[in-house]
Amino acid sequence: MPNLFRTVANSPATLEGYLGLNGALAKGALDGKTRERVALAVSEINGCNYCLSAHTYIGKNLAKLDDAEITANRNGALNDPKADAAVRFAASIAHERGHVSDTQFAAVKNAGFSDAEIIEIVAHVALTTLTNHVNEVAKTVIDFPVVQSRKAA
Repeated sequence: MPNLFRTVANSPATLEGYLGLNGALAKGALDGKTRERVALAVSEINGCNYCLSAHTYIGKNLAKLDDAEITANRNGALNDPKADAAVRFAASIAHERGHVSDTQFAAVKNAGFSDAEIIEIVAHVALTTLTNHVNEVAKTVIDFPVVQSRKAA
C-alpha cells in the first residue's frame, strides 16, 4: 500500500472522498495518459516530490509515457497539440487557482476536448492538488523511485 493511502487514512472521511473521486474519474472521459499528464504538470507546479515520484512511476509503467514526455509534462507543454492543450489548461488552472481566461478555455475547447473532459481536467487538478498538499503537510515518506521537483530544488 503506498504511503499516500496510509497518510490519507488518518481521516477516514478524506480517504473515502479521495477514493470515491479517484475511482469515478478513472471511469470518466479522459484516458489514463491524459490523467497522468495532468498529475505530473500540477505536481511540478505545486512542488510535491511524493506525487512527482508516484506519477512518474505510474506514467512510465502504466500509462506508458516515455522520459521525454514526462519531462515535457512537468514543463507544462507537449509536442502533441491535443495533449499540449490539456496540460497547458491544467497548468493554468493550477497557477491561476481556477481563474482561467476565455482564451485559455477556448484553446482547450478548440483542441477537441468536450465539456465533460474539460470538467474532468478541472477535477484532476483538484484531486492532484489535494494529494500534493496532504503529502507536503504530512511530509509523506516517498515509496517510489524519488523524483525531485525543480521548485523544491
